[in-house]
Parts: sequence; C-alpha cells; structure tokens
Amino acid sequence: MIRKIGIVGIIVRDRNKNAQLVNKILSEHAEIILARMGIPQKESDTGFISLFVEGNTDKIGSLTGKLGMIRGVTVRSLLISEKEKK
Repeated sequence: MIRKIGIVGIIVRDRNKNAQLVNKILSEHAEIILARMGIPQKESDTGFISLFVEGNTDKIGSLTGKLGMIRGVTVRSLLISEKEKK
C-alpha cells in the first residue's frame, strides 16, 4: 500500500466529556502518530489537537473515522503520498 504523510486537525467540544475517549482512540493508533500538539481552551470547554501522521490510508482512515463518530468532535485531514525512496 502507498504510505501517506500529513496533518490531522481535531476540535474537541465538551472536552470534559470527550477527552478520555479521544485519547483512547489516539493511543490505539499510536503507531501512525509522529507528533501531537494539544491546546486546551478551558473557558469554552474546547480543545484543539494537531497530529502529524504517517501510514497507509486504511490506518489513517480508521483513526479519523473513529474520531469523527464522536458527537462534539470535528476532524479534518490533509494527506500527501510519500515519495518512493531510491
């Protein structure tokens, strides 16, 4: 399969309610996550997470799909095909 690299942006509303489930899903997909940055907004009970990912479309799609099924969580991704190394 062709490997992809990219960025996944996640907005978590109702952070107190959803953070544990989001973190569980991220842990299940740890092998494709290269880096993670989270910014909590305590006043609005919202969190912003950016991920740098590398993997095939099935694995990245599994991550974004599971996150996107959570009420109050919005996910967007930007992926490009990794160039073959010679």
